[in-house]
Amino acid sequence: MTVTGAAAERLIRIGEVARGAGVSVRAVRYYEQQGLLIAERSPSGQRLYRQDAIPLVHFFQQMFAAGLTSRRISELLPCWDSGHTDAEQRAMLRAERERIQAKMDDLQATLDHLDKVIAITDTHP
Repeated sequence: MTVTGAAAERLIRIGEVARGAGVSVRAVRYYEQQGLLIAERSPSGQRLYRQDAIPLVHFFQQMFAAGLTSRRISELLPCWDSGHTDAEQRAMLRAERERIQAKMDDLQATLDHLDKVIAITDTHP
């Protein structure tokens, strides 16, 4: 889709999205390729994004860091846009939350073990 005139003023370029979200332009293109972001095009062919692309990219980064796949994230986008979920989406969200909590519990156990090793080794030269 090509944008002209006043409509383009409400949109931001790919570099602005990348800078605002603290990611590379390549990452923004990847999100677009995965169907997570939709770009419009200026008359000269430049990618243009809605203002909410920056917080959306932050959300993608968090979800990827938590281990979600592009497919899972795309399943969450209707929730992001509407603020509502259906029973299947809520079940998926709860399952992902439980998986992340289990991962955090494992990491906390590892951290506790390292703290014990550090405490023991601190008493020896």
